[in-house]
Amino acid sequence: MQKEIEIALSPAHVNDESLILKEGVKKLGISEKRIQGFHVRKRSIDARGKQVLFRLRVVYFVDEPFEQPQFYTKLQQVNNGKPVIIIGAGPAGLFAAYRCLERGLKPIILERGKQVQDRRRDLAKINREGIVNPESNYCFGEGGAGTYSDGKLYTRSNKRGDVQLVLSIFVEHGAPEDIMVDARPHIGTNKLPHIIQSMRERIIECGGEVHFDCKVVDIVDQFGSVKGVKTADGNSFEAEHVIVATGHSARDIFELFHKKGWLLEAKPFALGVRIEHPQSIIDQAQYHCSIRPENLPPAYYSLVEQVNNRGVFSFCMCPGGIIAPCATDLDEIVVNGWSPSKRNNPHANSGTVIQINLEDVAKSTEDAFAMLDFQRAIEQKAFQLGGGNLVAPAQRMVDFVQNKVSNDLPSNSYKPGTRSVDLREVLPDFVHQSLQGALPIFGQKMRGYYTNEAILVGVESRTSSPIRIPRDKDSFQHPQIAGLYPCAEGAGYAGGIVSAAIDGINCVDAIKL
Repeated sequence: MQKEIEIALSPAHVNDESLILKEGVKKLGISEKRIQGFHVRKRSIDARGKQVLFRLRVVYFVDEPFEQPQFYTKLQQVNNGKPVIIIGAGPAGLFAAYRCLERGLKPIILERGKQVQDRRRDLAKINREGIVNPESNYCFGEGGAGTYSDGKLYTRSNKRGDVQLVLSIFVEHGAPEDIMVDARPHIGTNKLPHIIQSMRERIIECGGEVHFDCKVVDIVDQFGSVKGVKTADGNSFEAEHVIVATGHSARDIFELFHKKGWLLEAKPFALGVRIEHPQSIIDQAQYHCSIRPENLPPAYYSLVEQVNNRGVFSFCMCPGGIIAPCATDLDEIVVNGWSPSKRNNPHANSGTVIQINLEDVAKSTEDAFAMLDFQRAIEQKAFQLGGGNLVAPAQRMVDFVQNKVSNDLPSNSYKPGTRSVDLREVLPDFVHQSLQGALPIFGQKMRGYYTNEAILVGVESRTSSPIRIPRDKDSFQHPQIAGLYPCAEGAGYAGGIVSAAIDGINCVDAIKL
């Protein structure tokens, strides 16, 4: 029989298999000889007490042979399979393609951007020169936005699908096995490109197709059913099933739907700033120490507070991370964060945002573009105040709360550069005031957080799509067009790498053979 129990170990002993065995013997109250093996199912850090501990959920095999958990995908050769067009090669698109291979369908991925390795040159140009390629940037290209913005795999999407399956496919293609057990799994921007490339190669080996620099400009329909797509280079691809997995920043897709008279809906999204501290401040606060021990990873935090009847919360926290310029057009500022696998940079950053509702923006609920237009206007204002070349408007934390323009700005990780401004000129009043009220309270919750050593960089605005593409809850198809599957983050049905991957899988599962 198998027995699952929780044990607690010090950071120095978290990988000590003999100690894990002894703890199991003690808690189960049985002879060591009866335990034939074990595996760790889940691992998390507990820093609530004076002593930091790792808590492990361990499955012990008692009086039965030990078997390691097995996760693998059975893929088929699909050269002659029924075609499924997938617009976008982000996590939703890639995992949709994988599910196609399992079901004997032929995935045809059309990606507007470049291969994952080729994207690096465009990202370097963004960071060094402040020049954005609208088709190849932190949001567009193979792997989608998550590839070069961290690869955090934390999700609450267990009810939507098989999270462990998604993680196992990443492991199969080179991700560390630790992601299968860590409570907050993380791959790292330095490792993700090789994993994404491996997945693409596997898709092609099995008979799928992947086309880069291939921007979809039209979705062809006839008598209420999808027939295929047309691309900017003049090519056409035919299929009875099209999955739209274009991500939250593909505004041209929303405009295409609008032009064709297909239903769209305005959707709430979150807006704020990215806040960066020295990582040492976060470590000291969370681990109750002056210097973080070597056997503990850089500390993480999650903060939330109600201010003026609005929730203010941290989002996409990056220990040992970098603030990245994630604009997709030439005249806007958008910031996000990422970390390498070791999370060994000297700064920690997190989006700190509040939700924007339609009533904050427009009197009418009929304008599907009201939230997007609001989002775009703030991003363009941030660009203007930064002065160009993706220089971002910024302010020290205490100065921000006290309405003071900072005399100077602390050293930070945002490579295009920061400019001291009054962020009231960028953020709407209700956003600014909610943030002002929350930050001192966060400082009471976490010692050292509220400090002028921290910098606020604007704007964090692409937390999710400001538009939803409706779909039927059972068939996953657009209510007006049979065979058209709005998918994942760009359609308003996911909020990160894993949930997007699961939604891609679910869209393929909805296809009737």
